[in-house]
Amino acid sequence: MRAIWKGSISFSLINIPIALYPATRREELKFRLLRASDMSPVNYKRVAEADGKEVPWEQIVKGYEYEKGKFIVLKDEDFKRADVEATQSVEILDFVELDEIDPIFFDKPYYLEPEKRGEKAYGLLREALKQSGKVGIAKVVIKTRQHLAAVKPEKNLLVLELMHFAEEIIDTKELKIPADPHIGAKELDMAKDLIAKMSGKWDPAQYQDEYRHALQEVIDKKVESGGKEVPMKGHAKKPTNVVDLVSVLQESLAHAQKGKVTKRKLATHKRKLKKAA
Repeated sequence: MRAIWKGSISFSLINIPIALYPATRREELKFRLLRASDMSPVNYKRVAEADGKEVPWEQIVKGYEYEKGKFIVLKDEDFKRADVEATQSVEILDFVELDEIDPIFFDKPYYLEPEKRGEKAYGLLREALKQSGKVGIAKVVIKTRQHLAAVKPEKNLLVLELMHFAEEIIDTKELKIPADPHIGAKELDMAKDLIAKMSGKWDPAQYQDEYRHALQEVIDKKVESGGKEVPMKGHAKKPTNVVDLVSVLQESLAHAQKGKVTKRKLATHKRKLKKAA
């Protein structure tokens, strides 16, 4: 695996040389737009709104729309004036309790690997964070952009998890959330019982992107058949309107007790409960 960034973790007078590696990958199927008549790929052109003419790259500038239809042009030197210094350092500003951070702030994780002569300090920071239950809140510049980030211990390594700034989090006051409905004690007990019966150990390997795998299978079959249509396996059942929440909970508990709740049935029950709430 290739490092995407090299630098150091710094706090107080301590400096730990590290390399940054992606911790996740997104598997997505890529598609091209084609002309149906001859399968010719369709390309995009840069066209001016004023006259519909194509604009060459050398005539294109970056503009900011400060009012409807009014722009100011930003040149390279303007971006340089605002650019933060890329110090190649994960600068830890504070240490805070991990439990105090709302998970919504976390965005994207990266693995941190110690460089030569940094192993001892790396291990020391990892163990100190583990035992204290804290994480380091840092700022780091990656690819010309400054990020807020958390340095977190994860098993035998340190993870740098990029975070959202507070100003990026949308205020929930903008959402229309209904007042808490009256919940009966019987319904609540049954819901808790259902949760208990469906509880198990966290095993991330059992959850897969079924849609991507199914679509890849369709693509493979179409390639094998020379582009012929692939028969449909069947249609998903439409959820029904739920009037009696108690009966739905009882049915769910019965299935859970027998261990016969399939993923499809479970998804249907969840939709019913959501509509009834």
